[in-house]
Amino acid sequence: MSRFGLPGVRTREVGARPRVGLFGHLGSGNIGNDASLEAMLKYLSTDQPGAILDAMTLAPEVVKARYGVRAIPLRWLPPDEGQGPGRAVARKSLVKVVDTVRIASWVRRHDVVIIPGMGVLETTLPQRPWQGPYNMLVLCAAGRIFGTKVALVSVGANVARERLTRWLFGAAGRLAFYRSYRDTLSRDAMRRQGVNTSSDNVYPDIAFGLTAPSAGPGDERIVGIGLMDYHGTDGDDPGRADEIRASYVEKMKSFTRWLVDNGRRVRLFIGDTNNADETVVEEILADIRAHRPDLDPDWVVAEPVTTFADLMQAMEPVSTVVASRYHNVICALMLARPTISIGYGEKNAVLMAGTGLADYCQSISSLDVDRLIEQLTDLESHAAQLRQRIAEGNRTKAPLVERQLAELSAVLFPAPAPAPTLAKQRTPVG
Repeated sequence: MSRFGLPGVRTREVGARPRVGLFGHLGSGNIGNDASLEAMLKYLSTDQPGAILDAMTLAPEVVKARYGVRAIPLRWLPPDEGQGPGRAVARKSLVKVVDTVRIASWVRRHDVVIIPGMGVLETTLPQRPWQGPYNMLVLCAAGRIFGTKVALVSVGANVARERLTRWLFGAAGRLAFYRSYRDTLSRDAMRRQGVNTSSDNVYPDIAFGLTAPSAGPGDERIVGIGLMDYHGTDGDDPGRADEIRASYVEKMKSFTRWLVDNGRRVRLFIGDTNNADETVVEEILADIRAHRPDLDPDWVVAEPVTTFADLMQAMEPVSTVVASRYHNVICALMLARPTISIGYGEKNAVLMAGTGLADYCQSISSLDVDRLIEQLTDLESHAAQLRQRIAEGNRTKAPLVERQLAELSAVLFPAPAPAPTLAKQRTPVG
């Protein structure tokens, strides 16, 4: 039995190289997901240097090129476009059946499959039950059937609003061989969805396992703003998506104009290269050019970022950060930057509270620009103390990250069983 009371799993013989698969939306543009992947690859290269690695992901070519890891597509075919309703339904049904078989077959070929971090059990942003939630169930069920250790490592979760999604996440969690969470909010959510979490631990987001550059305090005149193409959360009316986006963008335009009018330079950056975040950046830049035509172009610039390392480099010159995407906030904290979170989920508030920054949060759905200005002014006036507080918090996270990795080694990669030997043949008597 596993530590979660599941049936036994395959064991490796002495000298056998573990076959390890990495699963998720990796390399597909979400910089936070890729940071989690990079942290896991760093761990595996040290702890399991002989492991045979591959991945199943939405962007296999990127994973191959950027990380040198063999990868196959998570989807058999790309999403359908331009088809009639009847053909579209038939096509989706066929694709789902094929992808179910493909995921199960892929899991079977591994000793261990790891989901490295990410909000794979979240519905903070809209998604359908038969997308990510269903894939998670197939993955974990296949692990149980074929004796593959499926590990959900420092993942994020919430209680889904839709009953079917709640059931899928709960079932997937119960079937997983190993579970850990990036905050108590996530563990509590899985408990509420029927998972026995008494053996599950909470550790910092695994991105904290990456090495942050030694950065000074930054230029006190420069503010970093992390933007996103926000259309609402899982609970919002889809028909209001454009209205929600327009309201958010207008408020960020207003805030950016206030910054430059009050002597601050601005650096804009994103957290997802495949989710139209760049269009929001372009709208902010166009607004500044239109309303402040005499402003030096260097006062508001967009920092191109593709990787988490790029994001760290983009944040280094700034002294304070205002951001929405979860891993934009994590990056700022890793650099000990006093930060304001404009969060689209409770996870941002939990992260900030755990660092002693609970007073510097707002919900993106009720963003108040006047309050944001007050928060930034207060943040700047206490910048030195806050940098020290954040740095101390980072130091307390380091041993917890190490404990998470030690636990993975013990649970996922125990010493292999000795190879079976033939008993010595006895010499017949008489």
